[in-house]
Amino acid sequence: SAVLFSLFPGTDVGVTGGGADKENAAAVTPVTAQPLLLTPEPWNLLVTQTPAKEKAKEGETVVLNCHLNSPQHPPLTNLMVKWYKEDEKGQMDLLEKNVTMLPNNSRIFMSGDLSQGDVSLIILNVTTSDHGIYFCEVTLPDGKMVTGDGTKLRIRRALGLFGMEESIGTIIGVVAAGIGGVVVLIVVLTPQLRKCLLCMRQESHQ
Repeated sequence: SAVLFSLFPGTDVGVTGGGADKENAAAVTPVTAQPLLLTPEPWNLLVTQTPAKEKAKEGETVVLNCHLNSPQHPPLTNLMVKWYKEDEKGQMDLLEKNVTMLPNNSRIFMSGDLSQGDVSLIILNVTTSDHGIYFCEVTLPDGKMVTGDGTKLRIRRALGLFGMEESIGTIIGVVAAGIGGVVVLIVVLTPQLRKCLLCMRQESHQ
């Protein structure tokens, strides 16, 4: 029984205590748990980023989804939203206190409605330099920060029609060069062929 009572530090329980001390020890437990039940956290916020991975082609518009959900349903408009990107160069802040941070920016904005818990990010006309992992971070009124799991964005080069034209151009160039080479050979060889034909005719006459 001495081992059992050591689980409740602060209660002076002796080995010879008997039933009364057991009751005291049992009564201590709910007292320590009670304040937690009476004072729940004012903010219990869930920040959800979907999908975990996103792909786009150069020139496309990308929306990186981020949604806030709180069982307390408090007004969300007094939250501070931050978006930042991590890549091989390190961390870059894109948006802070709900406002875009980048100088001369006309491509990256918060596209959602904060009052509805939508703090999605929109990137217009993406380029290959936009690749990286994007994180949505929310600061609560009590200063606590909650961050989403991140969305990894991969950008593919836009090879579409432009790439086709490029490869077709290359093929035409190669064929033209080939034809050009054949033409040159014919021009160069024509006098030789004529001479040969003349020789063969003369020989046949003889």
